[in-house]
Amino acid sequence: MTHTFNIPKEVLTVADTLENAGFEAYLVGGCVRDMLLGNTPKDWDITTNADPEQIQALFGENETFCNNDFGTVGVKNENTNDPTLEVVEVTPYRSEGHYSDGRRPDHVRFGVSLEEDLKRRDFTVNAIAYRTSDEQIVDLFDGMGDIKKKRLKTVGNPDERFAEDALRMMRAIRLAAQLNFAIEAETMNSISKNHQQLSRISIERIADEFLKLLASNTPMQGIILMERLGLLEYVLPELKDAIGCQQGGIHAYDVYEHLLRSCQAAADKGFSLEIRLAALLHDIGKPATRTVGGKNKEYSFYGHEVVGARMTRKILARLRLPKEFSQQVETLVRWHMFFSDPDQITLSAVRRTIVRVGEGHIHDLLNLRICDRIGTGRPKEQPFRFRKYKAMVDQALRDPISVKMLQIDGNRIMEITGEKPGKKLGYVLHALLEEVLDEPQKNTKKYLETRVLELIRLPEAKLEQLGTAGKEKQAQAEEKALKAIERQHKVG
Repeated sequence: MTHTFNIPKEVLTVADTLENAGFEAYLVGGCVRDMLLGNTPKDWDITTNADPEQIQALFGENETFCNNDFGTVGVKNENTNDPTLEVVEVTPYRSEGHYSDGRRPDHVRFGVSLEEDLKRRDFTVNAIAYRTSDEQIVDLFDGMGDIKKKRLKTVGNPDERFAEDALRMMRAIRLAAQLNFAIEAETMNSISKNHQQLSRISIERIADEFLKLLASNTPMQGIILMERLGLLEYVLPELKDAIGCQQGGIHAYDVYEHLLRSCQAAADKGFSLEIRLAALLHDIGKPATRTVGGKNKEYSFYGHEVVGARMTRKILARLRLPKEFSQQVETLVRWHMFFSDPDQITLSAVRRTIVRVGEGHIHDLLNLRICDRIGTGRPKEQPFRFRKYKAMVDQALRDPISVKMLQIDGNRIMEITGEKPGKKLGYVLHALLEEVLDEPQKNTKKYLETRVLELIRLPEAKLEQLGTAGKEKQAQAEEKALKAIERQHKVG
């Protein structure tokens, strides 16, 4: 069967080099699947009957590197502006022995046939090979038929495939979400039956698949499948506490469905991975903080954003996600309630919130608010209200929100006070910023220079206290809220 694809010259060069040396070269895996779907592949993989040493000899040691235990050789393309083409991976045909640990084969054997190589692959849609030299497709397991049916199915016995590498269960759900495919019944039943094997997989590998799922167009579908098939407890067991946790009020759904719908709203709008994850976790503290009271027995969730932020920190640390990424998600969860009551928002509060979340992320908080609103089951945010939020943010961004925006700097303070470089200068600047955050009209050279002469006479400890007043006030309020919640709910 022949098929013509538009394949980048960098990939063709690697394949042609192998073929011209007398070896076979086939594109294989996700890149073939994506081309058959009419999508642009995000990476390119070639399989060949050459062994690792022969591959490296063809391309030279300076142009290649071995990047795993399976003989994969990365061929570098330094003269490309496309990051997906910087490395083309070339892997020898191989068969694999028993998987004693459920993660990797006990041994790998090179020099087998293409058929043997395709037999070891995970899903039929990833077991299609394409030879560039004659445009021949090799499809031994009807992967093309499954692509047409939009169906995900393992190569051979699903119990065996998942016993070989339990992460394939997560990959099945991630691919189903990415491709908008259904998982074939036998494959799905096998995941449900073998889900406990995921406990043998490192959390880093699991988290990587989970983030790819969140980055897909249908993360809600994927998370529902994870919960239904028993995988959620190995990734985000905290979400299970949200199932059946009713909210009432403006909410049409329980906390679990609200979180899933908020996350899906972020995906529908093409928002960043940070916003998608924050949308999924923003109310994670609600089950632990729910109370019932009042004449109408209404639910309340006092302090859920504080508890949720702490839970988020622990969750993301457990998943071993990058520190900066995790801090941003935690910050969004902590402050997601800020735009919930427009009647209580002041420009001073907006300026301080910008300081807390970062100037580059305040619009992420606004976008999280949009997702939160959609997730209630109500119409999107009322246009007039959201315009007010946006206008206040735009105004606040024009006001001084950092030491750098003050009409005075450390050099000028030293000049008019004779103070030497040191911590005291920083404390003075931050004390001035605290004042200006509340009253931006004070950000003038005349006022600040006059105020500096007053502040410089204060003890260093007092200056430090003035400079950190906002943070201290916030920390005290959060500590008070947490103690009240702990007393009522026994959560820590």
